[in-house]
Amino acid sequence: MRGEAGLLADLDALAIPFASFEHVAVFTVAESDAVNVAIPGAHTKNLFLKDNGGAFWLVTVPGDARVDLKALPAAIGSKRVSFGKAEDMERLLGIAPGSVTPLAAINAAPGSITVVIDAGLAAAETVNVHPLRNTGTLGLAGAAVLDLLRHWGHAPQVAAIPIQPA
Repeated sequence: MRGEAGLLADLDALAIPFASFEHVAVFTVAESDAVNVAIPGAHTKNLFLKDNGGAFWLVTVPGDARVDLKALPAAIGSKRVSFGKAEDMERLLGIAPGSVTPLAAINAAPGSITVVIDAGLAAAETVNVHPLRNTGTLGLAGAAVLDLLRHWGHAPQVAAIPIQPA
């Protein structure tokens, strides 16, 4: 597993600009709201999912989105999904719950997980994601997140993620 050091090395090697922020540990979107006030850009939350065919998915959406989990499979080309187990997350991505980030794909073998990025985030000037731990945030362009995923051998999907009405 390449971890955060590998991530930072790849950001440097690919000349991807980013902003780095250190903060208290956050485990939920609600806890991160206080931290996010001081960090500009789009904030995210991540869903680690497994479909009934056994495939794993990592779906990154806006932090305030309430994803329609019944409509999600059709939007991403999956079968019915449920939340993945912490043990599978650790095995595939090398991270623990609370630190989920699309950047954890650096640790995943290509084809072992499908990463899906919400279309609005993919187009955003600044997307804030964890650097494989929940005590920091990296702000980088949505397009740069996609570039990193491709660099690591993944084929990220960009999709309009179905949201439940507020």
